[in-house]
Parts: sequence; structure tokens; C-alpha cells
Amino acid sequence: MSDIFREVQEDVRRERMEKLWKAYGKYVIALLILCLVGLGAWQLWQRHQKSEGEKASLAFTAAQRITNPQQAASAFADMTANAPSGYKELARLSEANAMYAAGQRKDAIDLYKQIADKNNGTVGAVARLRAAWGMADNASRDDLAKLLAPLDRPGSAWRELAEEVLAYADYRALDLKASAARYAALEKDPAAPDALRSRARAMAAFLGNGGAVTYGTVPPDAVPAAGLTPMDKAAAADKAAADKAPAAPAK
Repeated sequence: MSDIFREVQEDVRRERMEKLWKAYGKYVIALLILCLVGLGAWQLWQRHQKSEGEKASLAFTAAQRITNPQQAASAFADMTANAPSGYKELARLSEANAMYAAGQRKDAIDLYKQIADKNNGTVGAVARLRAAWGMADNASRDDLAKLLAPLDRPGSAWRELAEEVLAYADYRALDLKASAARYAALEKDPAAPDALRSRARAMAAFLGNGGAVTYGTVPPDAVPAAGLTPMDKAAAADKAAADKAPAAPAK
């Protein structure tokens, strides 16, 4: 009896499967086809991205080898049109670097600022710092502080580098006390890179030893008056020799 019941159950199960297949089989087939097509498209896209990345890498390397800054800037600018996003950001930053090296400081600083405004990552931080250093000798201290505000905050990995720019800005503004304090703090900051701490130590010593104080100018050498006679010149020479001679000891 158990065999008969088992056969009946199998027949019922088979009949249900046939009904389900007739009702939904075409959808299952369509779904499988879509999965296969999607997998193929994804693989093609991956190959395309790899190919584009390799092309961008070769173009970026070639642009880096150009020694003429203006030509290098043009090559990096061409890359920004079609390069993948990662290389596009690096190309824009390299373009700004080349422009700065070519003497196009204002345009380079403007491009640095554009990159910094659009990128919150490492590329944007580097662009912001380079813009600040490019402005450091001419911009006001307030403008530099505003530009560096996103980096000069607790927990920022870029804070010490931003503080170095502000310390230099204080020096340029002749706020020597504030500048010396910032450099001294950077020298002792364990989070600061070793090279930065060395620079800060040197600047702190420079300011501490009065290196930023102006003591006046050296007067120019006296110019002999025209038309002196040989006797006058001899008398002047005798006077100069007498002035240089040591004084006689007191009796």
C-alpha cells in the first residue's frame, strides 16, 4: 500500500511542476537569459575599463616625462577629457603643477582651488595646500586661514601641514610671537612628519635668535671728493692710518 501512495504523491508532484512550468517557465527562461546577458555585459565593461585605465596610465606617464612645463600642462589638460575619474583628478592636479612651474601662478592657483572645492579626498587636500603655499607671500593671513579651514581641524591628517602655512603667514604678517609659538608647537607635535618638524625647529631657532629683527642698513662706503690734490690725498691717508693706530697706554 505504501508504494501505491508514494506513486500517487509523485504523480501529483509531477503534475504540479508541469503546471508551474507552463505558467512560469517562460519567465524563468527570460530571467536566465537576462542573467547571462548581464554577466557578459559586465565582463565587457570590465575589459573596457581595464583597457581605458591602461591607456590613461601610459598617457599620464608620458606627460610626466615632458620637461617643458607648458607642454606638460597641455598634455595633462588633454587627459582630463577622456581619462577615467581617478586619472582625471590626478591629471588636473598635475596640470596645475605644470602651470605653476611655467610661471602661470594665478591660473594654477585658481585651478588648485577648483580641484579642492570638488574633491574632499587626498587630491583635494593636496591641491588646497599647494594653493595656500602659492598665495602665502601675497594673500592676507585671514584669506589663508579661510582656505585652509577644512584641513586645520582636530583629527585631520593634514592639520600639521596647514599649521605650517599659517605659521609662515604669521611670520609674513610680522606677528613674530604667534609665528614662533606655532613653529615651536609643530616642532614638538608627534603627529607631524619628521621633515616638517625639522623645518619647524629651524624656523623656531631663527625667530628665537632674533633672525626676523631688522637692525638697519649698512651705510655705503665714502666716495672721495673729486679734484683732490696729491697733498690732500696724502693727508687723508695719514689721518686714516692714525685713526687705525692703537691708542698710547696711559701713564
